Amino acid sequence: MEKNLEKIKTTRFGEVEVDNNLLFNFVSPIIGYNDKKRFTLIDYRPDSPFKWLQSMEDMDLAFPVTLCSYFNIDYQFELSDEDALTLGVKSADEILALNIVTIPQINPQGATINLLAPIVINTNNNNAMQVILKDSKLPVRHPLFEKKENDGTKEGK
Repeated sequence: MEKNLEKIKTTRFGEVEVDNNLLFNFVSPIIGYNDKKRFTLIDYRPDSPFKWLQSMEDMDLAFPVTLCSYFNIDYQFELSDEDALTLGVKSADEILALNIVTIPQINPQGATINLLAPIVINTNNNNAMQVILKDSKLPVRHPLFEKKENDGTKEGK
């Protein structure tokens, strides 16, 4: 697929080129952002496991997102028939699931990932929505980085 690039000026990243083939139409909005329907993915640092889900309607609005597989998180869910119909999904191969990450400025190692409400994208038609999974066992704030266990030794001794 040929890239169809457009320059946008964002608050967070300045002027960036976005691929119009990566524009997503939210058929159901991100929770709390009912009036924002068009987003794109920005690959701010190509070597990073994080991407930014940037609003095309509000240049101040962007969410850090990632794939659970980058962090060895065993993550599987079943998309409801209703959500699959809303997205126009016909097979699991058409689904890309991204998860919103919260990264505290003071302590980036305390970052969490939202497993309960993934961003689900139909890669065939670029329809997207935030899905709230019915499995309430999945947390909204799952630690992204494993905490190192204290082995009982004291440093400096």
